Amino acid sequence: MQKSIQLDRPESPRNDSNGTNHVHNQRIVETETADGFKKKEQSCFCLFVCLCFSSVFRFATCQIPTDLSIQVEDVTFHVHKYPLVSKCGYLRTVELPPPNSHLGYDLKLEKFPGGSETFEIILKFCYGLPISLNPDTVAATRCASEFLDMTEAMEDGNLIAKTEAFFTFVVLSSWNDTVTVLRSCEILSPWAENLQIVRRCCDSIISKISRGNSAEEMLIEENWWLKDVTTLHISHFLRIITALRAKEMKPEIIGSCIIRYGEKWLPSTDTKTEGTGKYGNRINDFQVMSGRKQETNIGQNKERRTIIESLASILPPQKEAVPCKFLLWMLKKAIVYAASPVLVLELEKKIGMVLENASVNDLLIPTNSVGEQTIDSTEKQTMHNLEAVQRILDYFLIYEKQQLQQQGLKSTASNISKLVDSYLAEIASDPNVSIDKFQVLAESLPREARASHDGLYRAIDTYLQSMTVEGCARLWTVGSSHLTHAHMQHKMTGCL
Repeated sequence: MQKSIQLDRPESPRNDSNGTNHVHNQRIVETETADGFKKKEQSCFCLFVCLCFSSVFRFATCQIPTDLSIQVEDVTFHVHKYPLVSKCGYLRTVELPPPNSHLGYDLKLEKFPGGSETFEIILKFCYGLPISLNPDTVAATRCASEFLDMTEAMEDGNLIAKTEAFFTFVVLSSWNDTVTVLRSCEILSPWAENLQIVRRCCDSIISKISRGNSAEEMLIEENWWLKDVTTLHISHFLRIITALRAKEMKPEIIGSCIIRYGEKWLPSTDTKTEGTGKYGNRINDFQVMSGRKQETNIGQNKERRTIIESLASILPPQKEAVPCKFLLWMLKKAIVYAASPVLVLELEKKIGMVLENASVNDLLIPTNSVGEQTIDSTEKQTMHNLEAVQRILDYFLIYEKQQLQQQGLKSTASNISKLVDSYLAEIASDPNVSIDKFQVLAESLPREARASHDGLYRAIDTYLQSMTVEGCARLWTVGSSHLTHAHMQHKMTGCL
């Protein structure tokens, strides 16, 4: 795409009956506003400088041809060198190729902050046209002016000073403007970071959120800031929440922020709304299914993995900060998007501390990460991740033992026994669940933890339906330690 800057000598203007001023010359007929850069169908970029005094229009006239072509992204700008060189230190020092270069341009600005749209703002400023700074463009314009070295040494009132003043005195005084500018910084790395735009926006947001205890409580009740903060890039959100944690904001509030961010940026995994699988197990949107590799967007999966790891890293250590259901939701995400194994283990430990609040549906954790093969693999894989549940159960038993020794609290193992037995019944119909895995899970809890063995009996009953005689014999050891001899004899007879 070609764009040119031209100052053409117009013929005298005329007025239509509706008062519209028209400018005619030999090449174009154009209706234009006072400060207008106009995109033409001929892919030209025409500039008419119009100075308005009362109702009289005076047109700056010039027939100097453009003598510099600059490419930004896929757009080539044909401009006059002097207006730019007088304000841009970068253009004074850069070495230009010889005229008539086969490249089609004299200078290419690689990785220019804000792209061609921001360069148009720079051109307006260099040609003396008024520019209108606003929260959507000020960060990109500030970065671009730094790129071009538009300092006060070049000219008093240059663009760096103007954008800095607008950012400092206008943007940072407003919550909405600060959030808007911070969002715009997502595509301006590393310039926005190096110029401290991101840091100053984050500091302003943090200050406004935690402006004293009484103000903080008011903001918490209104909850208005949570919605805005959860729209930010994960790196900016992480910085803000980390600072709020350092200011000792309540864990429940930090947890609420993390939950809302995860729900906004990660796909839903609510298995209650999904159908029923082949083995009576609910199938959720993890899509652990047969026969082929799943088609995935690598970039999107990487971004989601970063979000998961970032959110997990700022989870408060307090048990009451986030519910067990959300921790298990995060664990499923971490496994599906192949998050760090260390992070997975940390999540499992946190879940073990609050396992009594889990439901069977929450414990149906996927085995595969996105894109992995399932049936094509020579190794038989279970529908659900039994190893993760086993580790969580082990962490629970360790944590409960510590609590009983240190604080003498009442054991919650009886509640967990019902959960474990229900989970065993859920996975029992999966033919790929080995006897060893089933037995280890069933025997994880001490015998005295079960006030009733009915749940375990039903789970074994379901499991034995698909077992061979040899398998039934091996499972005898599981039932004999928890069930009556009569019950097991009855089931063995059923197998035979």
